[in-house]
Parts: sequence; C-alpha cells; structure tokens
Amino acid sequence: MVKLTINGIDYEVERDKTVLQVCNDIGIDIPTLCHDERLEPYAACRMCLVEIEGAKNLQTSCSTKVREGMVVHTHNDKVMDARRDVLDLLLSNHPIDCLTCEKSGQCKLQDYAYEYGVREGTYVGEMRNKPIDDSNHFYTYDPDKCILCGLCVRVCDELQNTNAIGFEDRGFGTIVATPFDQGLGNSACVSCGNCVSVCPVGALMPKYDTKFRLWETKKVRTTCSYCGVGCQMDLLVKGDKVVGVEPAFDTFNNGLLCVKGKFGYKFINHGDRLKTPLIKKDGEFVEASWDEAYKLIISKIEDTKAKYGADALAGLSSARCTNEENYMFQKFMRAAIGTNNVDHCARL
Repeated sequence: MVKLTINGIDYEVERDKTVLQVCNDIGIDIPTLCHDERLEPYAACRMCLVEIEGAKNLQTSCSTKVREGMVVHTHNDKVMDARRDVLDLLLSNHPIDCLTCEKSGQCKLQDYAYEYGVREGTYVGEMRNKPIDDSNHFYTYDPDKCILCGLCVRVCDELQNTNAIGFEDRGFGTIVATPFDQGLGNSACVSCGNCVSVCPVGALMPKYDTKFRLWETKKVRTTCSYCGVGCQMDLLVKGDKVVGVEPAFDTFNNGLLCVKGKFGYKFINHGDRLKTPLIKKDGEFVEASWDEAYKLIISKIEDTKAKYGADALAGLSSARCTNEENYMFQKFMRAAIGTNNVDHCARL
C-alpha cells in the first residue's frame, strides 16, 4: 500500500495501480477515449491528463502508477484547459454532423465536448477526406470520424488475436486500415465486431436495418443462443423489435462476442421465423399446438421402431443447446430409443 493525496484528500491505495484506476475506485471521473481495462495502457488520447506535483508536465493517469507521497490534481484549471485543448484539436479534424450521426447519444467525443464546453474546433486548415470502407457485410469504417484512439487495433490484436487491422501512414495522413489497404471485406477480419463495440465515436458502425437513437431503446440482458458457451449480451429493443446487440462487459465473456452473437440477431424479427410447430396435413404445413406436435413425433418414433428397429432412427442435436441439454438428448437416443445414431451441428 502507498499513501497519496488526490484533490486535497489523503488516501491509502494499492501500490500496483495506476492513478486512473485509483480515481475510478474512489469515484473521481476522469475522461478517457483510448483506455480499456482489458488492454495495456496506451496513453494516446491525452484526455486523462492530471497534474502531479513535482512533475514537469501533465501526466496521463492511465499509464502513471501511484507512488508514495504523490500529490495529484485531477480537475484544476491547468488540467481542464489541457483537456479542452485536446478536444479542440480532435474536433478541428472531425465532421460536426452530430444531428445525423448514428452514434449520437452514445458518442464519448460528443459527451466530453458538452461536458467541457467545446462547441467546435478552432484550428483551421486541411481536414481528412477519406472514402468510407463499406466492404464488410456487417459494419462500416469512416476514416473521417476516426480519432485514432487505437482501441479497435488493440482489441483486434490483444483480445481477438486476429491482427486484421493496423495504422497506415504517419502524421496527419494516419488512418486505420487493413494490410495493403484491401478493405475490411477482403482482409483477415472475422467480422466479430469487437472493434465496433469499443469504438468511442461513429467511425465503426454496424449496418443497422432500423434507424434509432440509443435513448429510444431499452437494453434486455440475455444469453447468446448460437452455441453452448453462453456469452451474455444486451439486446437493444425499440418498441417490439430488436434493432442491435451490445456485448456484456460485466460477465465472463468480458465484452467480447463472435460474429453470430454480435450481428446474427436479425432472425428474431424475420417474417419467415417459425413461432409455432407445423404439421403436414393433406400435403400442406399447417400450424399446430405443441401437444399435437409431440403426439405426432411419438407416434412416428413408435411406428418406425416397431417396423424397422431402433437403428432406423437417428437424432440430430443442436450446437445452440447447452451441454446439459445435449447430454440429455444423446441419453434419450441411446437409452430410450436404443440407437447410437446421434450427431450434432456444431461444425456450422
């Protein structure tokens, strides 16, 4: 443990923590655009600057470890002015189209500009003008809105371990791109969308079928049904329609999803989705109750087993069931039906 002073109050904290972590623990809100607790400190955005007495310059709280006797100021005039300068620089090379931007309402740059009273960028000059990468089936990348925080690159590298994207060029011309600038749709990208989930601005955006604002939706916590892992996620629901998915950060999947969990939700609202059992009568499928469906299944199993034996039957289970459900299914086929003809669809 070490003793330090933050904004005039003495604290005793763990030695291996950063100033940002300590401030979060004690309830002091420090702005960040490039920080993610799951990643190594990056100190790119400079929004988390704090003043440490004795230091020549302002320090990035995300990468500065606490030490004995440290005296920290998180919101004095010097720090606040520095953060406003950072926002000024970002907004001077950023489209001011918040009225029509799909990220409005969940954009950290917008929130901080409001909090710090920065209405527009004051640095006049050339602005980035790059084409939107629309090659991926599930999301787009707009370089003009990118603030180069590096979160997408680092999540792809450190958490997803795909290394599909990186920084291209240097200085003012820097953008996030794929190798040889072939576009996301022609790269090693697996479309997991984890880069989209951490983007603090509107640079990486899902291709939504329905227009919505975040405040028009409610979040419904649920379990992804595509495999037995059980990743947790929040459905974004507008009215009676699921319009998007966000990964849950407070569970074991720790804010990560695969392409199915992140983007494979549109079947929920699809017009062809089956919501009741269908039984074929006179050559046509008609809706039936579950009792009718179960009775038909039982009669077909009994007739087939009586005429041709148990091995004439086979069971196909689903990777979307839990391990316990799949175990129960194979036990049913082996013990109740009497056959070892059991397979699954986990290779999809």
